[in-house]
Amino acid sequence: MSISFNLDKKLIFLVLIVSVIALTITGYLSFSYADQILKQRAGDQLLGESTVRGETLRLLFESRIEQNNILANDPMIQLLVTEMNQVPVEELKEIKEDKRREFLIQVQAFQELIGFSIGFEDVKIIGNNGKIFFSLVGVGSEDYENEPLFQRGINESFIEFEPAEGGKKMIVVSPIFSDDSKKGDEPIGVIISRMRTTAIDNILINRSGLGETGEVYIVSNQYLMLSESRFFENAVFQQTVDTVGVQKCFVEGKEHVGFYPDYRGIPIYGSSYCAEDLGIVLLAEIDEAEVEKPIDILQDRIFQTGIAITVGMGIVAFVISKSLSRPLIKLKQAANTIANGNFDVRTNINTRDEIGELSNAFDSMAQKLQDSLIEIKEKEDVIKQQEEILLKFSQHSQNDCVGVIDMKDSTKISAKLSEEEFSKLYEIFLNFMAKIVREHNGEIVKSIGDALMFRFADIKPHDIEAMQNVVECCLSMLESHGKLKEELKNANLPELNYKISATYGSVKVAESTTSNIADIFGPTVNRCFKINALCPKNSLVVGINLYETLKNQPQYVFTELCIIEMKQKYDYSIFEVRRKLSDVLEQNKPGSE
Repeated sequence: MSISFNLDKKLIFLVLIVSVIALTITGYLSFSYADQILKQRAGDQLLGESTVRGETLRLLFESRIEQNNILANDPMIQLLVTEMNQVPVEELKEIKEDKRREFLIQVQAFQELIGFSIGFEDVKIIGNNGKIFFSLVGVGSEDYENEPLFQRGINESFIEFEPAEGGKKMIVVSPIFSDDSKKGDEPIGVIISRMRTTAIDNILINRSGLGETGEVYIVSNQYLMLSESRFFENAVFQQTVDTVGVQKCFVEGKEHVGFYPDYRGIPIYGSSYCAEDLGIVLLAEIDEAEVEKPIDILQDRIFQTGIAITVGMGIVAFVISKSLSRPLIKLKQAANTIANGNFDVRTNINTRDEIGELSNAFDSMAQKLQDSLIEIKEKEDVIKQQEEILLKFSQHSQNDCVGVIDMKDSTKISAKLSEEEFSKLYEIFLNFMAKIVREHNGEIVKSIGDALMFRFADIKPHDIEAMQNVVECCLSMLESHGKLKEELKNANLPELNYKISATYGSVKVAESTTSNIADIFGPTVNRCFKINALCPKNSLVVGINLYETLKNQPQYVFTELCIIEMKQKYDYSIFEVRRKLSDVLEQNKPGSE
């Protein structure tokens, strides 16, 4: 069952479609732009958080190392370590007790110098043989020779973290050099300081500007979390973090900003600050869902607004469609009434728009149809008397040049083409040749099957110029074979060949009362069709009368065709006409027109 839509439904449907498309495009572009802007701002914010806090941490670490180096470069510390390095191992314990007070004085002086805010909890001063010379708190082991902290501290200053009850401790390690050491000298000992991490935690725990799911934390090069997690308890040194930001830092030495799953497996938007030289990476992250929450809200509001606008446009379209469809329905009903034969109907729609103009034109048409019907009925008898076509034959003969151009092998060509294709081929062929005839002031008489008959009327017997024009017209048809072939090729039709014949002689003219085109008949016309059948492909043949008039013209070459039937039965000779070869070469010479 087919579904039909009247005009008002189509108008409503059109308005709704246009509204939906416009709103969809606008909503999509707005959503895409907002999504891009929000993500860019979130990325910039996270990048700023990671950079600022990362640089703050770096400064804090470097200041702790620098402070530890101040203690390591204290002249008294250097002197005490140098002296104790020279004490035999068996006497070291006794000497340590004697020197402890001196070490303690220097350490306390150092704390007073830099302040107690750095959170010193322990200081160990170790000699170059790994023996502990001083410890602020109890000594766990007397020999640090094989301890990783000592081994690395001999070569460089660095910061390390270690687990502690309730969190972690920061370890700052610095080598001790003698006061007269030069570049390249071996250190005389190592200072290992343990400090509280309150300052570091204050930098990381502050989550202002990070929303409900944002956090900032640091990860060691062992892929272990070194600060508290917002989501898990006791995460320090317990939670493994092997995410894209961490891998980028410790594998490639690069920072990273983008979306990726965090250590919980939750999609987040994160930014990293890589401090590979310090053995840490700082990560500022916020859940992807929170980043996109404003986008989802915007999407819902765009959708709701779009529905409201679409409903409103539908109501407006309904009202407008009704105002348009009512007069059109009235016009339709009036047209149906006229179709049923009643011409008295009038619409009388007086709106000041195109529909009102259409109504006035319709009423005027109905009035004229009504008047015409009356007039037609009055002249019905006269029309019936003129149904037969009357032919009036002229009472005199005139001399015409008659030509026929006929398609070669049209039956074979038509068998390979559809009816529509052959009709198109026939149309192109006849119109192409008719144009050439008209260019030479000839007259198209009629088409007969796949042939076209034309004439040059009322030519005097010895008018050589007029006879030449006839031959030139026929030769132009032959010489235009290439152009015809190209035109057929452009229409995806096959090429065709043809034959042309021309005769001169007396014809009778038949004039019709229903047409301005005269028909001709007589022996000259019949003879032209007969010699056409004997014409070679893509050639021109003429009768004896044309030959006798033009045989002395130097531009033409005449060749008599030995057709025994024509001579014996009709006592008539025919001649093939071609241009003289030199004239053809002259026409084809470059630059000749």
